[in-house]
Amino acid sequence: MADKAPVIVIKKITNAAAGGHGGSWKVAFADFMTALMAFFLLMWLLAQAPETKKAVSDYFSTPSVIEYNFSNYGVELTLEKLFLDLLNEPLKVLQDFMQPMDYTPNFLQMGSKNIVMSALSEDLGGYAEGFEVSGDTIEMKFPESKLFEDGSATPRAQFVQIMDKLSKFTAGLEDANIYVDSRIYLNSVRGQNEGLAQRTAEKRLDLVLAQVDGKLEHQSVSLHSKVEVKPGTRRSDGRPEEGYIRVQIKQKELLSDGTKPRKLGQVMGKDDESMNVYNNFVNKMSTAKPKKKQ
Repeated sequence: MADKAPVIVIKKITNAAAGGHGGSWKVAFADFMTALMAFFLLMWLLAQAPETKKAVSDYFSTPSVIEYNFSNYGVELTLEKLFLDLLNEPLKVLQDFMQPMDYTPNFLQMGSKNIVMSALSEDLGGYAEGFEVSGDTIEMKFPESKLFEDGSATPRAQFVQIMDKLSKFTAGLEDANIYVDSRIYLNSVRGQNEGLAQRTAEKRLDLVLAQVDGKLEHQSVSLHSKVEVKPGTRRSDGRPEEGYIRVQIKQKELLSDGTKPRKLGQVMGKDDESMNVYNNFVNKMSTAKPKKKQ
């Protein structure tokens, strides 16, 4: 009987150093440092002046400019504004992402003509007519019947409401001229008295100017006014021709820092109904021509 081959057993013993409890201490240490940082931040805030506390509170409680634009003007108009901002003021886009929306917007510096037109239509569409928005000018006209009693300077019940809506477009302006014209027609005034018509138009103008001027936030805005008294004609329904209050907002040629202002631009045209919002935007962006800086 053949001898069996011996079985050879090799035993290896490896000594491994401890792994520091698997590194779990690092997680605990990171949590401790985070809590410590939060504690010192809280101590710093408690020691600050009320103005600083309010500023920090406003930062975390108000939406950013970008969020404000999306919620108020929709996806398409906000994308247009972002494109125009990137084209003209790329650094401003980064600032808008970080800056809380806790200030009154300056509509002459919104960059987008379509946003201004959209806001005008939404807020003043039922009261004003003849909206016009060009590169540096916003204009609107309020029929006298919306603001005043017939043939007088007595404000209607909705006068203050309309002026509050108008102030949305004037209060935050900077380096701008505001022109307010008051036109009245003689045949709309009792007895067609020219002196009475002049006094009525002036009083109407004073009431509107007081509302606009009282809500301006910046000293760099100038107010200009004019009164017009015209003979007037009869409308098709036999009633006297209607006067109006016209408000024109125009950017000054130079800003306070000596630079030229950026004009309101436009990219979006009529949508292709076969495309969704995103595809419409891409299509318009591809055909948009960059505007030269002023």
